[in-house]
Amino acid sequence: MHNVRTVNEDVIWLGASDRRIALFENAYPVPKGMSYNSYLIKDEKTCLMDGVDTAVLTKFMANLEFALGGRDLDYMVVQHMEPDHCAAIPALLSKYSNLKIVASQKALDMIKQFFDIDLGDKAMAIKEADTLNLGKHELKFFAAPMVHWPEVMVTYDAKDGLLFSADAFGEFGSLDGGIFADEVDWERDWLDEARRYYVNIVGKYGAQTLALLNKAKALDIKMILPLHGHIWRENLDLIIGKYQSWATYTPEENSVAIFYGSIYGNTENAAEILATKLSEKGVRNVRVYDVSKTDVSELVSKAFQYKALVFASATYNGEIFDGMHTLITDLKNHNLSKRTVALIDNGSWAAIAGKKMREMVESMKEMTVLEPVVSLKSAVSEANVAELEELADSLVDLLNQ
Repeated sequence: MHNVRTVNEDVIWLGASDRRIALFENAYPVPKGMSYNSYLIKDEKTCLMDGVDTAVLTKFMANLEFALGGRDLDYMVVQHMEPDHCAAIPALLSKYSNLKIVASQKALDMIKQFFDIDLGDKAMAIKEADTLNLGKHELKFFAAPMVHWPEVMVTYDAKDGLLFSADAFGEFGSLDGGIFADEVDWERDWLDEARRYYVNIVGKYGAQTLALLNKAKALDIKMILPLHGHIWRENLDLIIGKYQSWATYTPEENSVAIFYGSIYGNTENAAEILATKLSEKGVRNVRVYDVSKTDVSELVSKAFQYKALVFASATYNGEIFDGMHTLITDLKNHNLSKRTVALIDNGSWAAIAGKKMREMVESMKEMTVLEPVVSLKSAVSEANVAELEELADSLVDLLNQ
């Protein structure tokens, strides 16, 4: 049985959600599941904008057949050749014999890599500024390489001001009937998942995201239709502004996020003392995270969100504590920059975590280590409490700049 929604007079949403999935890309926890959006444009010609993941393929095929209402499918635009959007290609080619696949040359090459298919004359290669006329609607294509794969295109429909944005402007999480951002309390319930999605999936490619945003500025966009998450038809400046901040590595929260890796609780105690002192000094929305308990995708997202970061780590096996090492490595891999980092280290006989954390942070772009570095020897001492007070004052001064 079908489950579709009207986007506007000529566009139908054919998406579906997978609430059983535990890890997106077998890497990122998705406790709310995952949504996969696909759109059908019905004009003189019919055009499918991307597909879905294998997990929801049966639902999708039923939705498409219903939405077509007995018509043939003329085109499928493959904006992004990742399997969670392209699993349907073999089934579609088998069912709709006249179907042509419209994609960048890189995407067409990838189809051969993922499927044993020779498209032949069914392939239509497109490049920057090419157009596809459907009748009333003319689609114009814009390259968006590395947002977040090299073959990506986005598509603009000038008639209705629609931007089909591929993986840009997406979110983690399944949809609960409301496919539009204005049908939910988006900032309360979805902003964090949109940030976590961007940071972990696209975050490394800030420069490329900015290039796409600059192209979008020249378009009269009335609606943004991503492949995951909600469609934007109101308050577009909210999501575009967030992408501008994330792509430029500009913090959203003028506060402190404290991340600790603790074995017996002493490093954790130092982190909590610092958090208390910051709150007493008027800093609001301080957050404290245990790197052993909180998934690294969440930690990376919070690091992108906050202006000042604190890394507190025990020395472990002559190295940085495992979870902290993973976090800092992931932040470097995602190109986080423009942050000030305070360090707390702990070592009972051969403290090395502080030195190694400093080296890692200073190897990243536009990152500053804040003084003083607080060094514990096993437990927090009275001298350490005074150092934590001084560190809290330094963080307050930073936030007031």
